[in-house]
Amino acid sequence: RDPPCGQKKGRAADPSPGFERRNPAFLGGTRGAWGRGGACGRGNPKPARFPTPPCVAMAPALLLIPAALASFILAFGTGVEFVRFTSLRPLLGGIPEPGGPDARQGWLAAVQDRSILVPLAWDLGLLLLFVGQHSLMATETVKAWMSRYFGVLQRSLYVACTALALQLVMRYWEPVPRGPVLWEARAEPWATWVPLLCFVLHVISWLLIFSILLVFDYAELMGLKQVYYHVLGLGEPLALKSPRALRLFSHLRHPVCVELLTVLWVVPTLGTDRLLLALLLTLYLGLAHGLDQQDLRYLRAQLQRKLHLLSRPQEGEAE
Repeated sequence: RDPPCGQKKGRAADPSPGFERRNPAFLGGTRGAWGRGGACGRGNPKPARFPTPPCVAMAPALLLIPAALASFILAFGTGVEFVRFTSLRPLLGGIPEPGGPDARQGWLAAVQDRSILVPLAWDLGLLLLFVGQHSLMATETVKAWMSRYFGVLQRSLYVACTALALQLVMRYWEPVPRGPVLWEARAEPWATWVPLLCFVLHVISWLLIFSILLVFDYAELMGLKQVYYHVLGLGEPLALKSPRALRLFSHLRHPVCVELLTVLWVVPTLGTDRLLLALLLTLYLGLAHGLDQQDLRYLRAQLQRKLHLLSRPQEGEAE
């Protein structure tokens, strides 16, 4: 057989040892960069498989960033709407006048009134939908399935689905203005001071909630840190945490339980629909917690460690 054009008979020219390893386009012998037969050989030209440039390899990873940011924005907007739903509306919604079209009914009359029972049943269905989604997607089986098909977007997808479920609850929630109330601050001076006190407690509770979320690694909770670490090739963020911390996180699904209970129950008027919301979410928050003595010892040790670190500058100044 004739050698490829431009090459003499005999041993194939090899510019230097290891040339084929350093240049994937050179496939050895009579195979050049265009496949079988060389650049002037017979057959269909076939481009060689060059190494993927870093920018191309980074492109799929960079596509994950908009998805994670969209999930974060949706969750943030849902959180703002949840503040309005649980705090601003009950505190600033007003009280129906006695004898008006929205006059309250007694408990016995409410049990037989379809205009009260139907909205309550609808609200109960919305709450069960949210609780079911939030619990089902938190199981190990579902998380493993989501991690298999969505990778590092597993947490972002969970956050987005939770935000959408909560949006459904808030958007389609049916108030029951004619339902009975468990308590109501109507007479003066309680009608002025009780809403003000509730407002102050709600502000403090929400500030504590936001502070605790920042302490508990807000970026990891929202799924941003997983994508950020994946793009930079740093691995899984949870792998950097100690086994005792991971055990605590698995048992403490809602680190803002007390503050949320304050927001749910401390209102000037606790109507029927608000009572349903507070009762069901209180049960859910209580059942989701599973702290034991080992978790409490870990928390106590971490608290003592933090206090020791904070007291070091003062000890240095005293010396």
